[in-house]
Amino acid sequence: MTPRGNPAAHLFPSLSGSRVLLTPTRPIAVAPLPTPAARPKLLFLATEDWYFWSDRLPFARALRDAGCDIVVAAREQGHGARIRGEGFALLPLAWRRRGDGILDAARALRAIVRIYRRERPSIVNHIALKPILFGGIARRAAFAGHRQGCRPVAVNWVMGLGIGFAGATPAARLRRRLLGWALRLTASGPKDRIVVQNPDDGALLARLGIEPARIVLIRGSGVDSAHFTPLPQPAGPTVTVALVGRLLRSKGVVEAVEAVRRLRAEGRPVELVLAGAPDPDSRDSLDEGVLAGLAGEPGIEWLGRVEDVRTVWRRAAIAVLPSTYGEGLPRALLEAAACARPIIASDVPGCREVVCPGVTGLLVPPGDVAALAASIAALADDPARRQAMGLAARALVERELSLSLVACQTMTFYLELLGDEG
Repeated sequence: MTPRGNPAAHLFPSLSGSRVLLTPTRPIAVAPLPTPAARPKLLFLATEDWYFWSDRLPFARALRDAGCDIVVAAREQGHGARIRGEGFALLPLAWRRRGDGILDAARALRAIVRIYRRERPSIVNHIALKPILFGGIARRAAFAGHRQGCRPVAVNWVMGLGIGFAGATPAARLRRRLLGWALRLTASGPKDRIVVQNPDDGALLARLGIEPARIVLIRGSGVDSAHFTPLPQPAGPTVTVALVGRLLRSKGVVEAVEAVRRLRAEGRPVELVLAGAPDPDSRDSLDEGVLAGLAGEPGIEWLGRVEDVRTVWRRAAIAVLPSTYGEGLPRALLEAAACARPIIASDVPGCREVVCPGVTGLLVPPGDVAALAASIAALADDPARRQAMGLAARALVERELSLSLVACQTMTFYLELLGDEG
């Protein structure tokens, strides 16, 4: 059950009967698969190697330990040595999340077709929307003429629908229709599945004509609750608010800055910390010049990329994420909650999975700077309420969103697919 008890949850098949043995403080361990004639091969298609590393690594390790071969096809962006060090094969692709021209897109598609024909995986995992589309087309082309049972199973991971699918504009409606068509095209096999991270996205896909039986709800990637532990409340009269993540306009960076400006103009001792880097592949990204200008203002600090985000939550008392679009299930909010920080976020898909209003934090309308400022002021003025909400957020992680729980569900899902294949 989600924190809000979302009624869309009945759309998705439940996963039970796990063969996965997990504890929060130990690595994910799985009962080994029965020894087949050949080791099952799972291929992960992602745009960037760091995205696979940050979101799929624990599950890929567990599948490897269960007796699977793991292949990663992605653009190599600094994580190649680490991926290969895990014993995974890394096949570099010359593509980007956004901005490929027609010729570059055609080259990338041709390369993926060749990889699928050569590797012949048991399961292809398409991580996010571009790999779903390219990987789905490549699978059809690579195995054209093969009977259905000889094609790899496709698992399409919808990691949030993003700003392009939000709103009621004609362009957004057109994109949603195209998304429904693409998913029906790329998940047409009897065992193919589409994984969503929150019930809102699942309900939207069902409205777009995706069979509910194909939609599986797995709530994010989980958070390591043994690594991210409750931190004491920061001391001192100044209350620090932190926004962690890619520094995009649609993440609400500008709204967060404006809210803190207003509070400081009222004489409140509040400061904002921005932790993250620009995204050069996104037209929505704030560039370094703009961020440096914001950081020059009193009460605003830009840390850049932070390797250990716990250093942010040691000094910040409140987490904010005023996104203006639907998230999947934001890792930044999971980590803040695990560190016992209350959260102020927009009332949008994904954020609602972590923020139970009045219990673990506060929800505000997207784009409403006045409501965001008022919510920050309310928590800044009430240390006891901040602490209570932070502890409730930590309890939610332990109860529903820890890495061990999410991994158990994810591994059961994979092992059921592999068992069927065997």
